[in-house]
Amino acid sequence: MPSIFTVDPHSGVPIYLQLIEQVKRSVALGVLTPGEQLPTVKQLALDLTINANTVGRVYRELERDGVIETSPGRGSFVRDNGGVGRATRAASDVAAAALDTAVREAKSIGIAADDAIALFRKALARWYPGSHDMENR
Repeated sequence: MPSIFTVDPHSGVPIYLQLIEQVKRSVALGVLTPGEQLPTVKQLALDLTINANTVGRVYRELERDGVIETSPGRGSFVRDNGGVGRATRAASDVAAAALDTAVREAKSIGIAADDAIALFRKALARWYPGSHDMENR
């Protein structure tokens, strides 16, 4: 099974966090469906040329977050738990991680908090037109 996941060791984001975000995003978008089997730890590690312990950590974190379930001897599967609530939470987690990265980047290049808020409001106004004049709040 070809892997739908990728990692960028030069992104500055730890590989295990990249994978957690990608799995959550795939679940939220329906790319991975409830009951679908994930690659084995060994197979995903080989596909991505990363340490199997890293993949194991990813799967443990995802299991703790209720995104997947692992059955010894059978493998790891996307949880079949009604989907909508978990998928919404997974989407929120992905968005929160992206926002956190954007804020960290803005701070690292010297953008003041008030200016970052103004930039965020402009982005909201651009992507959510008509949502109560977000730019001027």
